[in-house]
Amino acid sequence: MSYTARDIRNVCLIGHGGDGKTALAESMLYYTKGTDRLGKSAEGTTVSDFDPEEIKRKYSISTSIIPIEYGKSKINLFDNPGYFDFAGEVMQSIRVVDSGVIVVSAKNGIGVGTEKSWKYLYERKLPRFVYISKLDEEHADFFKTFEALREKFGKTLAPIVIPITEGDKTVGIVDIIHKNAFLSGKGKSQHTDIPEGLQDKVEEYYEFLCEAVAETSEENMEKYFAGEPFTLGEIITGINRGVKDLSLVPVFCGSAMTGLGTEALIHGLVDFAPDPTEGYPQEAINENGEEVTINCAPEETPVMYIFKTVSDQYGKQSFFKVISGNVTPDLTLENARSGDMEKLGHIYTVKGKKTTEVKVLNCGDIGVVSKLASVKTGDTLCVPARPLTLKPAEYHEPCHSRAIYAKVKGQEEKIASGLTRLAEEDLSFKLVNNAETKEMVLTGAGDIHLDVLCSKLRSKFGVESELREPKVAYRETIRKSATVRGRHKKQSGGHGQFGDVVIEFSPGETQELTFEEKVVGGAVPKNFFPAVEKGLRESCEKGVLAGYPMVFVKATLLDGSYHPVDSSEMAFKMAASLAYKEGIPQAGPVILEPIGSLKVTIPDSMMGDIMGDLNKRRGRIMGMTPDDDGNQVVEAEVPMSEMMSYAIDLRSMTQGSGSFTFAFVRYEEAPATTQQAIIEAAKKSGNVD
Repeated sequence: MSYTARDIRNVCLIGHGGDGKTALAESMLYYTKGTDRLGKSAEGTTVSDFDPEEIKRKYSISTSIIPIEYGKSKINLFDNPGYFDFAGEVMQSIRVVDSGVIVVSAKNGIGVGTEKSWKYLYERKLPRFVYISKLDEEHADFFKTFEALREKFGKTLAPIVIPITEGDKTVGIVDIIHKNAFLSGKGKSQHTDIPEGLQDKVEEYYEFLCEAVAETSEENMEKYFAGEPFTLGEIITGINRGVKDLSLVPVFCGSAMTGLGTEALIHGLVDFAPDPTEGYPQEAINENGEEVTINCAPEETPVMYIFKTVSDQYGKQSFFKVISGNVTPDLTLENARSGDMEKLGHIYTVKGKKTTEVKVLNCGDIGVVSKLASVKTGDTLCVPARPLTLKPAEYHEPCHSRAIYAKVKGQEEKIASGLTRLAEEDLSFKLVNNAETKEMVLTGAGDIHLDVLCSKLRSKFGVESELREPKVAYRETIRKSATVRGRHKKQSGGHGQFGDVVIEFSPGETQELTFEEKVVGGAVPKNFFPAVEKGLRESCEKGVLAGYPMVFVKATLLDGSYHPVDSSEMAFKMAASLAYKEGIPQAGPVILEPIGSLKVTIPDSMMGDIMGDLNKRRGRIMGMTPDDDGNQVVEAEVPMSEMMSYAIDLRSMTQGSGSFTFAFVRYEEAPATTQQAIIEAAKKSGNVD
């Protein structure tokens, strides 16, 4: 069935990990007969979590698209991971949806993921709903959770559905708008009276809805103050307006396992969520470099935005949203980024891992297409006559780094190739080849994120890998001057080798070796100066303490001697190397460690713990400033060697509410105890004798 833009709702499910997003998606799918059984994450039977990694881990690691077909409407449900390691998936889906449902556990209440989800939707000015889940579980408390949400996020939250409880058990729900009550699991066929203990609550919440409706238009305001009751149609229209202008956040509740409240939520999304034509206009850049906005307009030329890519050894699938116009098979469009022309071929809708071929995708709908070789996540496909580049999704900077090694020697290229392919579907990690430490360094959101990437390397590309703590790029330098002679003399029958130099080593002003010559009287011929310099530069690649590059050194050639027959460039190069090996140990060599600039954002209540932790890491506090969200931003300088596990440690200390950025600024002399430890480690690894 083909759906027009007015019939479509693009909605994301977001929230704290474990609060029931996937279970809710399954419940909605089962209720609308999209499946013949209720899938469960614990059993690995959900439509949403179909990836082998998700089945193994029993939680979502990537966004799944679940279309909910209800009457004449279609809800494209984006089921997102709740764990912070996979926030990149959330960013992708938020980029293309028109509203979001924040799922909150009635048992556990507000989590850090709840707060982050609210912030994501708020920053992007997306209409939002709240669904309080797991009412069937022990110690679940809807009203406590609702009041906590209201206190945290404001008075815009308004219940549409509230539970009926008997003792500690939820047995039904009350629809505030219609003032109807229904028993658990029986839908509307099992109508019941509103319990006496809830009647005051129902009236209170109904009055609040009326107040919210009154504020949506002048006509409604006049009617409200005149004491005239709103009709059912006026209330539904008013809630719809309130949701779209962000003045109202409808709150639903239920249990995914029993189906309680599922129908009410589906109804609410159809009635109140904006369709793509009402959604926030898309920001784009035209061919003149000017910023323009694009509305979902079926009559316009086709524009597609690629928001997600799935790659394996056989190829890739590109997930897209039709931003404007309609999309048909065999349509040829231009990739605005590369200028390449792309022929679409077959187009499909998707439900979990199942695809269904379609003849047309209308404006606002979600689809998938295969074998677009040059297309990447974030690309815009459009007609050449109307070139447009849509603003891509924004991702958080990855902060947890590990060196990745092949378990089988010689498979390093397969790892690099596999990660390059995975980078097409996951833009939230980075892979850097560190030439200095000779390591491939993988940086992601956390340890689980990196572990999943290694698992995908194994399952999709057949290569085993392991993660290690990355090597720190230390440096060595000198603190005083020393003058030494380096003499290379070798006689082995026939042509001999002779080179003799006197060199002064002293602290320099640049990282690169500074070479000068002050030879008097031709003691060393000028044609051998380059050989002396080359010998010194090669020697500086490896320091005398721990084998790290030598920096900030000045070498001055003062004197020497030569043999008219046996002297050569090689001989003087060797002589310079001998002078280096003898002179640097006499010049007060020390080890320099890299220092980074840290900015960590934390709740004010956690300031003491964070400050204490930074002191343990040898950090220097540079300042503290409050931000617009009521958090504190602590600025500090910390040795990079002390930050290897900071992403994990900060998440543990702040329950995931803290975030940070960290960047290299300079090298500083390491403390004596640290230097000794570095030297001992270098000796064990064979980096020095």
